Amino acid sequence: MSGPSLRQLHAHHAIHQGGLSGAVAKTEEVEELLEMKEAEVARQAADHLIEYWETRILSHADAEEDGFYQEMIAKNPDLEAPVIRLKRDHELLRIIVQDVKAMLAEEGLTPAVLHQFHALLVVNAIHSRDEERLLFGE
Repeated sequence: MSGPSLRQLHAHHAIHQGGLSGAVAKTEEVEELLEMKEAEVARQAADHLIEYWETRILSHADAEEDGFYQEMIAKNPDLEAPVIRLKRDHELLRIIVQDVKAMLAEEGLTPAVLHQFHALLVVNAIHSRDEERLLFGE
């Protein structure tokens, strides 16, 4: 059974907005550090950004998949196909995070890594908007 904040639109939306705004701020921090030619500190900030994606965004996705989505399908079986798509969004986020970790380990903080950080932001924003619309009718 999922927590009450997952089942209430305003609370769920706040979780999404808080997670995304934090990811945006941390992504901007990495970019600003690179612009200031602070490569080592930027790399550390990139590592912290990956940790943020794992502990904040992906842990929320795990919580949704560990009960909330099943509860929503139990209430409305027509949500089964949309939930499959929402789970795929989560999987895309996990794949991109793993790719970024590998890129950072192999190549360091490159423009390609920054592009992937931006891809995470876009996928997450679309996912959250669609999830709220599909599951809460917003």
